[in-house]
Amino acid sequence: MSVADNSPASRGRGGIHGKLSKLRHAREFNVLIALVMMGGAISVFTPYFLTVDNLMGVSRAFSLTAIMAIGMVMVIITGGIDLSVGSAMGLAGLVTALCFDSGYGQVSAVAAGLSVGAVFGLANGLLVTGIGLPPFIATLGTLSIGRGLMYMITHGVPLTPKTPDSFTILGQGYIGPVPVPVVILIVLTLIFSLVMIHTRFGRHIYATGGNEGAARLSGVKTQRVKLTVYMLSSLISSLAGVIAFSRYLSAEPASGFGSELDVIAAAAIGGASLSGGIGSVTGAVMGAALIGEIANGVVLLNINTYAQQAITGGVILVAVSLDVFRNRLKGGR
Repeated sequence: MSVADNSPASRGRGGIHGKLSKLRHAREFNVLIALVMMGGAISVFTPYFLTVDNLMGVSRAFSLTAIMAIGMVMVIITGGIDLSVGSAMGLAGLVTALCFDSGYGQVSAVAAGLSVGAVFGLANGLLVTGIGLPPFIATLGTLSIGRGLMYMITHGVPLTPKTPDSFTILGQGYIGPVPVPVVILIVLTLIFSLVMIHTRFGRHIYATGGNEGAARLSGVKTQRVKLTVYMLSSLISSLAGVIAFSRYLSAEPASGFGSELDVIAAAAIGGASLSGGIGSVTGAVMGAALIGEIANGVVLLNINTYAQQAITGGVILVAVSLDVFRNRLKGGR
């Protein structure tokens, strides 16, 4: 008869192997591997990719998509979708610009821009939880309303008001070698990762998307959870809009147009299941980083820029197909 080895060394090896096995099966780890492999492949063909200036430029370029993906992934985990994030982003920047143009200070202008997110989120949340509209239809409607308002206000002409130099730091400034938008992204990622992992509200978000009926029977106020995540998604998107205006100092009527596709793609690539209950903030941010890396590689390698959309679309299909495949395997066990 063999005797099991229960020595500390054996238990230590088992613990390490267990942690490594768990790490290999983590969706975020798979995205990280793809991120590193893609970066390695690009750096083989161009020496400029791994330079500090280029990496910081790439980080700033995808930071707004990643910021919005933080809010989007929470909505997706509850089983919903928010198509209005691009309109919330664009309209927030426009409202901020209008306030500056009317002589308001930067605190009031930024507060007004962020209030756009509160209004969008409240409208989306009430349409989904109060009236019972499907999230796709509700947010598609608010997307169109927001986009129409932007063109009605601007008449298709960009607005470029005078702004104080201190406001431009938000979008153009640096802390050391790191752009301020990237610093904001890092802070938001840490905050909402902690919220999703270590708070009751985070657990309720996962429970709502995993099995809403069971969550409700367990005492989770699922309607309140949904309303909150839609408001957070729009509020975070409006913050991205204010940062974008601070960077370019011009409120374009088409600002944010189509960005919802990149944001949803970032969440999906980062491992969020579109059926709800699965996903993470870090995964969504890494998904945005992968999209930004692809875009940068297309430019550095002098590839037709239209190929970026095709490549990103292929990555999305692979990511979602893997998610479906995993769910089928779990269901077959």
